[in-house]
Amino acid sequence: MRCPFCGADDTKVIDSRLSAEADSIRRRRTCTGCNERFTTYETVELTLPRLIKRDESRALFDESKLRASFLRALEKRPVNTDAVDSAVNGIIHRLRATGEREVASRLIGDWVMDALRELDEVAYVRFASVYRSFQDVNAFREEIERMENTSESVKKD
Repeated sequence: MRCPFCGADDTKVIDSRLSAEADSIRRRRTCTGCNERFTTYETVELTLPRLIKRDESRALFDESKLRASFLRALEKRPVNTDAVDSAVNGIIHRLRATGEREVASRLIGDWVMDALRELDEVAYVRFASVYRSFQDVNAFREEIERMENTSESVKKD
């Protein structure tokens, strides 16, 4: 590892620890040249599948776009940031678990809707209105009725 202070190639690991999420390793290092200390993080680099959009074009998966969609739908709603992070990480995990090289973006949209339904019903309807291109108030009403019917059937079970 190259020293960020003097550029020397020789550094020594002083301490290694797992991060809180156990998905990376935190290493404290010291430079043998200038004796400065610094921290590095080691993570697994897994490639995510490419997305097949509605128009059949391909795009790289972008976590920031996914997070932005959640935050836009949840704007001014009482949802904890940790819950959003958990939902985003869950979708990324599911995406990796598919094992596919390409995945329809529609699938991710469905996963986002499922996650938003669990987090906040208003955010769910907001996202659904854009995702499903609602044209009028009746589309909102139908989605809310569908959501209520689904929650009633879950309560009966």
